[in-house]
Amino acid sequence: MAQRTESSITVGAPPADVLAVLVDLERYPEWAGGITDVEVLERDADGRPSTARFTMSSGPVRDTLLLAYSWTVTTTGTGTVSWSLLERGRMTTEMDGSYELVGGADSTTVTYRLEVDVSISLPGLLRRKAEKTITDAALKDLKTRVER
Repeated sequence: MAQRTESSITVGAPPADVLAVLVDLERYPEWAGGITDVEVLERDADGRPSTARFTMSSGPVRDTLLLAYSWTVTTTGTGTVSWSLLERGRMTTEMDGSYELVGGADSTTVTYRLEVDVSISLPGLLRRKAEKTITDAALKDLKTRVER
């Protein structure tokens, strides 16, 4: 059963700048730890990715995931980017996630929510620690990319 974890960070840039980084899935391997390749398969009417294949490699976790994206954002970049697993990976059996962007002219609070389940059995405490590490690292990587 998937477990949910959540973390937030403040980025020193407006929501539109954060959103621009999130929309550019093909460049995730340049800044997002553990993601080695991204292929956008379909785009929505606004040109944003709607289906993408991610290849991940982080420690013992190596997987390829097919994700469906939903973009509920305003023209200023506030709102939510969410994704869900369309095809089970070799190790990943369930995944739903989102970035929520709230902010103004100079900063954005980004909240990352992730529900994931894998095919290997992990004790609860170890699983929660791994999930927290993943969400915190993803937010720090995003902050570094947007602010540079």
